[in-house]
Amino acid sequence: MVAEAMRIKAEVYHGDKTCREMFGSLLSEIGLPNRLLSNQEIEECGYVKDTGFVWLKHKKKKEGEKKRYQEDLFRFDNVMICFEDEVTAYFQPNTIKKLTGVKAKEFIVWISLGEIHVNRSSGLITFKTQVGLLSKSLPLSVFEDVQGNHDVMKKPKQDQQKLNDPKIYLY
Repeated sequence: MVAEAMRIKAEVYHGDKTCREMFGSLLSEIGLPNRLLSNQEIEECGYVKDTGFVWLKHKKKKEGEKKRYQEDLFRFDNVMICFEDEVTAYFQPNTIKKLTGVKAKEFIVWISLGEIHVNRSSGLITFKTQVGLLSKSLPLSVFEDVQGNHDVMKKPKQDQQKLNDPKIYLY
C-alpha cells in the first residue's frame, strides 16, 4: 500500500485510459518500452517526480466475476508475467528499480522481479530478481512490437532465435 506521505507529493490519476496514457508516457520518457504495462484494468496510478516513485493500482475482481487466471498473465518469449493488485517502483533513465508486485515464471518457478534495465546499444532488456541473484535478458524488440499478441495460451514465436537464446545469469 502506498504511504499517505507519498500520495501527498504525487501526481495521482484515476481511470484505466488516463493511467495507461500517463504511465506509457512516463515509460517512454525514461527510455523503457510501454509494453511493460499490465493488461489488467488500472484503477489508479501515481508519480512522485522528485524521487521517481510510481505506483499502479489494478482494479480488484469482484467475487462473482469468473475471469480466467490466464487473462491476467502476459507471455513474452517463454516467460509468463503476473501483476499483483498493486505495483510500485522507482523510475530512473533506462531503469526501473525497487520493483514490487511483478512476478515472472519460467519453467515451473515464480520469481519476484526487482529491477528492469534497458541497454539500447546491445538491444537487450534485462530483468533481475529482488535479491539480484538471477537475471534474464531478452531482445528489446520483444517489447517494442506493438502489434504482438501476448496471449498466455499460445506458444511464442522464435524472434531470430532470441539473439542466440536469452541467458540467465547467477551473480
